[in-house]
Amino acid sequence: MNKKEVAELKRLFHPDRTPVTRICGCYVDSEKTKRATMKEAFLSLPEEEMFKYFDIFKKTLSGTLGKNLLDMEFPLEQEAGGGAQEYLLKLKNSQLKDDALLDAFYDKVIESFLYPENYYIILIHCAYDIPKKGSDNIEMFDASDDVYEFLLCSICPVQLSKPGLCYHEDTNTISERIRDWFVEPPVTGFLFPAFTDRNMDIHGLLYYSKNPDELNADFARQLLGCELPLTAGSQKNAFNALVAETLSEACTYETVKNIHASLNELLEEHKDDPDPVLLDRGDVKRLLAGSGAADEALEHFDEEFEQASGCAQTELYVTNVASTRKLEIKTPNIVISVKPECADLVETRVIDGRLFFVIPADDEVEVNGIPVKTGVSTDNTDLQE
Repeated sequence: MNKKEVAELKRLFHPDRTPVTRICGCYVDSEKTKRATMKEAFLSLPEEEMFKYFDIFKKTLSGTLGKNLLDMEFPLEQEAGGGAQEYLLKLKNSQLKDDALLDAFYDKVIESFLYPENYYIILIHCAYDIPKKGSDNIEMFDASDDVYEFLLCSICPVQLSKPGLCYHEDTNTISERIRDWFVEPPVTGFLFPAFTDRNMDIHGLLYYSKNPDELNADFARQLLGCELPLTAGSQKNAFNALVAETLSEACTYETVKNIHASLNELLEEHKDDPDPVLLDRGDVKRLLAGSGAADEALEHFDEEFEQASGCAQTELYVTNVASTRKLEIKTPNIVISVKPECADLVETRVIDGRLFFVIPADDEVEVNGIPVKTGVSTDNTDLQE
C-alpha cells in the first residue's frame, strides 16, 4: 500500500461517508480476563461516541510507511487450509456476526498480545464502494464497480485517570476528581485485506505499531501468521554497518556526508510519489561503489547484506536510513548537529597530526542561549587578544 491509498481509507471515517457496518469490542484486564464485550451496528451509536471511535480508527492508519505502518504478505503455508489468512477471511465474510469466530479471535489476541495492563480490543467490519477515477484523477462517487470489504483491528490501552482536583458545577465546589478508566489511542492494530492498487488484496495486510522500534513480532507471528520486517532502527543500524564495513578505510567524513546527501536528493526527487522510496541490495551496492568502495570490498557484499538485514530479499526504506533532519558528528565527549543542507560548512583539517572538525563562527553565536563574542572584529580581519 502507498500513502495515497492509506489516506483514502482514513478519509472514510466520517459520519457522512462511513463504511463501518459493525463494531465489536472486548475489554481485557491485566490478568488476561475478558471483563466485557460489545457488538453493535455502528450507525446505532450516538454521534459523539462515533467520533471518538473515528479518532481511534484513523490513528490505526497513521504514521510513516516503513516505520509505523508495515506491509506484510502471508507466507504460502498461511494461505493454505487452516492458515491465518483463511481464518481472517472467515471473520471478514461473517461480517462479525458469528459469535464463535469473534470469541476465538479475542482468545487469539489475548494469548499472543503481551501487555501487562488493561486493554480494549476493537474490531470493525467495513464495506467501501470504491469510486472510479476519471482521467483527471478526480473520484466519481456515482460510479463504482468494486466493493472493498475489510476488517480493522485496534488494540488500545485502558488506563486509570490521574488523581487531582476538579470543579463540581452542581455543588459549586472544588474537590477531589473521580478517577475512571479511559481508553487511550491504539498501540497496535492491523487492516485486512490490504488495499493495494485501490482494490482488495487478500494476500497481504497492513500492520500498525505506535512505537516503530517495538513491533511485537510474536503477536504478528502468532495471530496473523506473518513475519515482521526489520524495525526502522534495525534498518538504520544494518545500513550503517554495511557502509562502515564495506568502505573500511575509505569511510571518511566526506564520504558519509556525500552518501547521505545522495539519499536526501533521492527523497527530494520522489517527494510527490505516493509509494515509499526503497533501496534493494543492488541499490545499496551501487551507492557504495559510487562512494569509493574498492572492487575487492564489494566482492562479498551480497553475503554481507544478507547477514546484516537478516533476509536476502530485504529492502530498506530510504526514510529509515537517511538523516533528513540533521547530520550528527559524535565523539566520546562532543556531539555536533548540523542541518543536512549546511553540512559543507563543516570542514576537516589535520593539525599537528590530529584530525579536527572546523566550524565557521560568525558574529551570531550563542552558548546555552546567551549571545557571546567570537573574538573577531567587525571587519573579520583582526583577532582580538
